Amino acid sequence: MIVTTNTHASQREIVPATQSRARVSSIGARSFLLEAPGDFDLIAQRRIWALSQTVRGWADLAENIPGMTNLLVIFKETPEDPDAVVARLLEAWEHAQSIDLIGKTIEIPVHYGGEHATDLPALCDLSGLSDRDVVRIHHEATYRVFALGSAPGFGYLHGLDPRIYMPRKTVPSLKMPKGCVTIGGMQTGVAMLTGPNGWNSIGFATLEMFDPTAPTPAMMAPGDTVRFLPARIEL
Repeated sequence: MIVTTNTHASQREIVPATQSRARVSSIGARSFLLEAPGDFDLIAQRRIWALSQTVRGWADLAENIPGMTNLLVIFKETPEDPDAVVARLLEAWEHAQSIDLIGKTIEIPVHYGGEHATDLPALCDLSGLSDRDVVRIHHEATYRVFALGSAPGFGYLHGLDPRIYMPRKTVPSLKMPKGCVTIGGMQTGVAMLTGPNGWNSIGFATLEMFDPTAPTPAMMAPGDTVRFLPARIEL
């Protein structure tokens, strides 16, 4: 699950963010969202991973869900004193030491271009780059899995070159195929399901990255390193 700050109608900001202070919001009665201050980067994510490990030991906590430079904590019961919970969460954040999750390396062969690269021309128009440059920039980068969510096994990847950032679509594609290699804002990923998708497709990967019958269904895990390999380029 990935938590974003614009998807919860009942979200209420309790502690506003500053450049050096985390933001805390309540989501319903039992859930609180802490968002790291500063840039969307690996430094912030490492502290989120550390905070997740810290709160995992809280006896009154039902679940904690690391997201993209944020952490959602869900308590077993509605706290009697929400302010005390916020203070406790902020204190844990202040004492969280940066950690790195040492994961595996995943190589994903990609067919760049072709029938599934429906949004590559628009990305070229936006960036001013050629299609070959976009493909090269995408596959030459090394990515880290920050979190899983949105769909089973979907990894939110950090490391996209700013030259090929592209906003998510205002009108999603209604039936983007599973396996499309996509860019959404400053992130990239691989579609896990066929269906509506607001990210921008530049290629296709046939590697099966989620198997519900496997002991570990999701191939990706937070901390993993991902490389996209140009198995075929059709431009």
